[in-house]
Amino acid sequence: FAQVRPGQKIADMIIGGGYFTRVFAAAVGPEGRVTAWQPAEFIAFQASYGESLTAVDALANVDGIRSPIMSPDFPMGLDLAFTAQNYHDLHLNIAPADTASRVNAAVFAALKPGGLYVIVDHHAVAGAPLTAADTVHRIDIEAVKREVLAAGFVLDGESDILANAEDPRTASVFDAAIRGRTSQFMLRFRKPG
Repeated sequence: FAQVRPGQKIADMIIGGGYFTRVFAAAVGPEGRVTAWQPAEFIAFQASYGESLTAVDALANVDGIRSPIMSPDFPMGLDLAFTAQNYHDLHLNIAPADTASRVNAAVFAALKPGGLYVIVDHHAVAGAPLTAADTVHRIDIEAVKREVLAAGFVLDGESDILANAEDPRTASVFDAAIRGRTSQFMLRFRKPG
């Protein structure tokens, strides 16, 4: 879905434990580069986030970056920017109101023409307010589309392969009754050019 190939330059946004950073590092190989971004606010909140960034930064083709959540310091000429289960975090109450638009603009600027922006996140109920990021750690797919399209991207693909019809989309993703089985969406945007 993300069309990853050897030799590419990829940014993994809000890496959490670094799982996808490691996958991308292997996939792009020694000729590729992966930039792993962990927001400074996350590192301050939980030490393990900093430890995860340090661990992936030790990989030969990975560069770890720490910067405020509203101003990621991505390198230019990226083939792909990717985030899994974290786009909603751009709307947490710790983030200024314009964080998502600023991050989307930074991604747009960093991608080369034709570059991809792939977002995987937990479904919220249709029409859910952005405050769902704080209450249930989810986001409405249509809100994501509106925000990313407003940054200049075009929608290039979507997949429901991670959808789960049994998820009511109202419980926190950390609720034991649904954790690990949330309904998720996959969106692929392309920078024109």
